[in-house]
Amino acid sequence: MNVTTLGIDLAKNVFQLHGVNRHGKAVLTKRVTRAKLAETVANLPPCLIGLEACASSHYWARELEKFGHTVKLIAPQFVKPYVKSNKNDARDAEAIGEAVARPNMRFVPVKTVDQQDIQAIHRIRERRVKERTALLNQIRGLLAEHGVVIPLKRNAVSQALPRILEDADNGLTALAREFVADLYEELWMLGISVDKYDAKIERLFRENPVCQRLAKVEGVGPVTATALVAAGDARAFQNGRQMAAWLGLVPRQYSSGGKPTLLGISKRGDTYLRTLLIHGARAAVVAAKRKSDARSRWINTLAARRGANIAAVALANKNARILWALIARGEAYRKAV
Repeated sequence: MNVTTLGIDLAKNVFQLHGVNRHGKAVLTKRVTRAKLAETVANLPPCLIGLEACASSHYWARELEKFGHTVKLIAPQFVKPYVKSNKNDARDAEAIGEAVARPNMRFVPVKTVDQQDIQAIHRIRERRVKERTALLNQIRGLLAEHGVVIPLKRNAVSQALPRILEDADNGLTALAREFVADLYEELWMLGISVDKYDAKIERLFRENPVCQRLAKVEGVGPVTATALVAAGDARAFQNGRQMAAWLGLVPRQYSSGGKPTLLGISKRGDTYLRTLLIHGARAAVVAAKRKSDARSRWINTLAARRGANIAAVALANKNARILWALIARGEAYRKAV
């Protein structure tokens, strides 16, 4: 069976395969179970395999590469145009095989096991930070119904709750004091959990020289540096502008008839990483007010002309391009004088 290109529609237990020869003729259309997928692909000659970038795709990409195949991951939105008529597993596999053979197709870098472990740490931390934020908002809302108002700061809640529980004249009922005490305990436990994962990220940061090199850039710390290393291989992009576009830090374009129309940032790609870069850039914009180097002067001029928010996004875009150069070329960061 002379299969040159193989599209695989991944699932939990049943996988659909669609293989074509060098003339583009279908020579393999088959459904296999999870237990039989590796065996089936191992018996094929080395070929180009396309997978949608979805759950378990990085695992299967690493496993199938062990059999000598070239495995490419494709974002689902780039596969969709190749799906013919109604959707089913067979047509999905055919569309994946068609998309992976396109010469100008964009691919998702395959993550290593270490990168996925680092990303898992970030995902768990992100979820617990969101849980803590939701709990803080619930505490404020419930206490506001009893006439007790707490400022909109995380530390303000943890500092105010002991005083509120001890104050006998604030109008809280015995039942209210009971559930506020439970919420305070839950908030304390979530804080410990977040701190534990912050320590894990700090340890990963200290052990990785690439992360330490990235953190030399203003607005980039251990969390952003480790998240960027876990996101994939920056060398998959031809230049820093491509990586900035992948992060959604470039303007959306809606142009026609030779008239360019640029809108706000596209917000495509990795939302988590883009958020970290913009938040880090906000801190750098504030810090630039106390500096006089060329980079700070550029930030201050832009902030004065367009506002702090636009300056932060512009700095995040610039940082993304700098970070690409540091990773792809192995260079050290040179601060502006």
